[in-house]
Amino acid sequence: MLRIHFTPGDFALVRFLPRPAPLVELKLSLMTSRQRGSAVLLGRWRRDIGHRLPATTRPLWDLLQPFHGPAFLDPVSGDLEEGLELVRSTPGTVVRSDVAKLRRPQTPWVKALIARDTQAWDVLDRGLRDAYQSVLATSWNTVRERHAAEFTGFALRAAESGIEPALTTLAPGSELRDATWHIPASKDRDHHLTGKGLTLLPTFHWTYEPLVGSWPDLPVLLVYPAGPGVPPPRTPPPGDALADVLGASRARILRLLDHPHTTTELAARTNLSLATASSHAAALRRAGLITTHREGRSVQHTRTELGRMLNEAGPT
Repeated sequence: MLRIHFTPGDFALVRFLPRPAPLVELKLSLMTSRQRGSAVLLGRWRRDIGHRLPATTRPLWDLLQPFHGPAFLDPVSGDLEEGLELVRSTPGTVVRSDVAKLRRPQTPWVKALIARDTQAWDVLDRGLRDAYQSVLATSWNTVRERHAAEFTGFALRAAESGIEPALTTLAPGSELRDATWHIPASKDRDHHLTGKGLTLLPTFHWTYEPLVGSWPDLPVLLVYPAGPGVPPPRTPPPGDALADVLGASRARILRLLDHPHTTTELAARTNLSLATASSHAAALRRAGLITTHREGRSVQHTRTELGRMLNEAGPT
C-alpha cells in the first residue's frame, strides 16, 4: 500500500500540472515498451516501438528497466528543450546516486556519464531526442488533449465535491482516512508531505501503479496512470475533446470568452435561454475556468488563465 500523509495545510497545496511533461512521458513509455504483460493491449504497440527506435537510442537501455529508471532522466518541464537542459545539468553526485539504485553493472558509457564526460552526455542527449521523435512526437497532441481532459475533470470534481473526493478518483481503490491517502500498490511505502504540498501529473503510457517523486524543499510529485491503459494513437481521434469533458454548451461559452461577454450576449450567441447560459457560466466559474465581474449595470464574464490553457488544448 502506498500511503501519502497530509497535514491540514497540504490539502490547500494540491496542484495539478497544467501541461504534460515530455521527458516523464517518454521515460515511462520506454519502460512500458520493455514490459511483458498486457500483450493483447500493448503487444502491437511494443513491436511498433521496437521497429521505430533508431540505433542512437540503444544506450538508453543501459539505464532503463521495465519498472525502474533513474530520476534524473525525466525532470518535470513544460517542453522538451527545457527538460533536456535540466537533464544535462544534473550533478554527477545525483547521477551516481540514481544509477546505484538500479543495482546493475555499469557499462563504460554509464561510468562516463557519472564522470561528466562531454561525449557521453552528447550520446544521452541524442538518444533522448531521437526516442522522443520516434515514440511521442506524432502522438503528442493527443497526449496534450488527454492531459487537458484529466486537468479539467479534476478541477470540476474538486469544485463540486471537494479536494478529497477528487483525489480518490485518480487512483482506483484508493481512499482517504485520517488525512492519509491509501493507494493500492505492490509494496508498502509512506510519503509525508509535511507542509510541502502535492503535485499531480497524469501519464498515458504507464499502466502500472502510481509513482512518487520527492525532493527537499519541493512538493511531492505523484505520477498516476490515466485512461484505459493503452498508449495514445499516433494520430488524434476525431471529435471535440473539450466538449466531451465540459459538454457542448459550456465548451462553446468558454471559447467565446477570449473577450468579455455579458450573460445576455452569451445566451444570444449560443442560442440558449438566459437562465441556462447563466447556469453554465456559474459552473465554469466554480471550476475556475472563467471569472465574473461587474461593469456598471452589466456583469462581464472572462476566461481565466486556466480556462485559456484548456481552450488552447482542444480544437477551436
